[in-house]
Amino acid sequence: MTSTPNCGTVLNVFNMSSSRTEEAISKASGSRSEESPSGEKLSRSEATREQILDTAIGLFRKNGFDETTMREVAREAKVALGLAYHYFPSKEALVMAYYERVQREHHIVAHGKLAHLHSLRDRLDMFLQTKLDILKDDRKLLGALFRYTGNPDHPLSFLGRATAPLRTDCMSLFAEALEPERLPDDLRELLPLAMWALHMGVLLYFLYDSSPNLKRTRKLVRGSANLTASFLKLAKFPLLRPARRGVMGLLRETGLIQPR
Repeated sequence: MTSTPNCGTVLNVFNMSSSRTEEAISKASGSRSEESPSGEKLSRSEATREQILDTAIGLFRKNGFDETTMREVAREAKVALGLAYHYFPSKEALVMAYYERVQREHHIVAHGKLAHLHSLRDRLDMFLQTKLDILKDDRKLLGALFRYTGNPDHPLSFLGRATAPLRTDCMSLFAEALEPERLPDDLRELLPLAMWALHMGVLLYFLYDSSPNLKRTRKLVRGSANLTASFLKLAKFPLLRPARRGVMGLLRETGLIQPR
């Protein structure tokens, strides 16, 4: 994972994310290792863990998070219930592993495309469109999980302590998108957080978008990327330094960015 430029310490994000569940990993056989969907070699233990996780995500998508039980996961994965609990002590542990998968895949896919894009507008658009591509089948699951956002102590809260590393990783991507830009230090510190907040707003809108291929959400992404790039051209002006200083001071006082 790439190092994160100074982008402050934020409320934690959903960008919780890891690899993706496009296909279920084949059940461990007599061979010494299996391959993940990305082609990585897995030990027999890792393959079993991935098999359980893939099965759980499939059931969450089909039946709903609340309706799915650990017993059903174990039965569908063709493993003993005790073995399923060995790898995932609860349904919440399964969801956290899903969060990590989504973020890991987003980081890998987006980072691979980053070098080929030369404008901030295109880089921001790509980051957000890639996240939509990864999550397009998971609106039902994410809708059920968003209810935990209002409880900062819940392990699955997108804004809680447990998901802080995922938010940090997500903001590191936005910080990378900003690296080629000539920016004052205060904007360079503020913008990864602001872009993460924009990305969370897009995901919330995505949950309610029933248009074909998420047409409305994708239009919102393109428009937001254009507006953000245009706004930055104005925000860099020295005349706006006092206003930027006021914003940074407020964010530090309220704990959204770590005090220096």
